[in-house]
Amino acid sequence: MQYEITLPADYDMGVIRHRVATRGPALDAFPGLGLKAYVIRERGVDGSPVNQYAPFYLWTSPRGMNAFLWGDGFRGLSADFGRPAVRQWTGLAFERGPAFEQGPGFERGPGFGAAPRAASRSAERVPPGTDPAAAVERAADRLKELAATPGVHSTALAIDTHAWELVHFTLWADAAPDTAPDRYTVLHLSAPGAATLETGRHW
Repeated sequence: MQYEITLPADYDMGVIRHRVATRGPALDAFPGLGLKAYVIRERGVDGSPVNQYAPFYLWTSPRGMNAFLWGDGFRGLSADFGRPAVRQWTGLAFERGPAFEQGPGFERGPGFGAAPRAASRSAERVPPGTDPAAAVERAADRLKELAATPGVHSTALAIDTHAWELVHFTLWADAAPDTAPDRYTVLHLSAPGAATLETGRHW
């Protein structure tokens, strides 16, 4: 799940940093949450044309997601920024990377290795006339290969079967590669269920 709040070009992103620093830990033990990466993009940084707050979630259960969306957390965000469109995908695969268990030099996360500092996201359409099962197989194979890359904390593959769009989201111990279409700074990671997220293909 992800929502994107695009902010004015001259917006003080320190406001978002303070918000995350003071409110982010509230989800560190949220039931049903695998992980929430509090990520931002800043205009002129890592090729971003916008200022944006765009947290990304992996849920271990629909109950947890519903509890968040219909609870005080999302209500408060909507009151402050307006209700954003919330995108949801069906999870296809999840892998832990080398940085998941290795934390020297990095802030320690809540019980699961190094807290990542960066994230990347890419999306690809499954073209009409393409066998979607074959496209998903290829994407899952690439995810497995990516997970072995030094610096990867964890990586996920999901699909929107309405738009037939695959999304790849990866957390990085330090910096995301320059080739990633969307690169983010991770301000905080709430990950109460990260160690229990099912790895491999989810079918």
